[in-house]
Amino acid sequence: MIMDAQQVKQRFGILGNSPALNRALNVAVQVSPTDISVLITGESGTGKEAIPKVIHQLSSRKHGPYIAVNCGAIPEGTIDSELFGHEKGSFTGAHDQRKGYFEVADGGTIFLDEVAELPHPTQVRLLRVLETGEFIRVGSSKIIKANVRVVAATNENMAQAIQSGKFREDLFYRLNVMPIFLPPLRERREDIPSLVEFFIRKFNKRHNRDVVGISSDALQTLVDFAWPGNIRELENVIEHCFIIENSNQISFESLPDVLKKQSQARPGAPIALSQIASGGTGKLK
Repeated sequence: MIMDAQQVKQRFGILGNSPALNRALNVAVQVSPTDISVLITGESGTGKEAIPKVIHQLSSRKHGPYIAVNCGAIPEGTIDSELFGHEKGSFTGAHDQRKGYFEVADGGTIFLDEVAELPHPTQVRLLRVLETGEFIRVGSSKIIKANVRVVAATNENMAQAIQSGKFREDLFYRLNVMPIFLPPLRERREDIPSLVEFFIRKFNKRHNRDVVGISSDALQTLVDFAWPGNIRELENVIEHCFIIENSNQISFESLPDVLKKQSQARPGAPIALSQIASGGTGKLK
């Protein structure tokens, strides 16, 4: 049975009901039974890391390995070794033979986050894997077969990255067989109340608090804000409020200064968690 977007959100704990989010999840469901490559795009903090997990768990590879790799966090000098492995003695410090992520993920899925940060030599190696299913360990001449599904993600403008020479155009087309776009939070403002409710419950547990809601002016300020850091920034703001606020509701005064300065909201009545889930006051729907 093929899941719809609502069923996927329930199973994987994904919050929100904006049309753009639902479209992204529906595409993830449709592409999951296949082995084609997927490229997820969207700004930093939009939750791109959730999509590969959906694709993997709904695929025939769900019992195989799932490996997530942050390509931007691995030094350029070791990225080839990390992805494709190395032979003993192939470079200083290579005291033993080592399998890379592509070899370990055989039969499963590998998620390459921040894929645009890969150096050019590694891009060439990755292109070969996508074209032939083969790679070679660093310091070896033996060809290894890789039965791996590749899902990649980036927050960069790939057209600009290709034009500037940072990213190979042929690799982009190999990765972008099925594009999935995750919208920024400012384009799905209707989802902010449910996200606020989730983070309040989360930080109640983490900080052993009993925050029961948020004032209407504070919630309106959150809905109106542009959120350049997206969902991750909203989560940080709610935790900030937990540290600052002494009462059992988040007030306008507990918001960071950058939000208060941009807000035109006026003080209002508190909104309980039960009201947040349904949109709170009429003006938030």
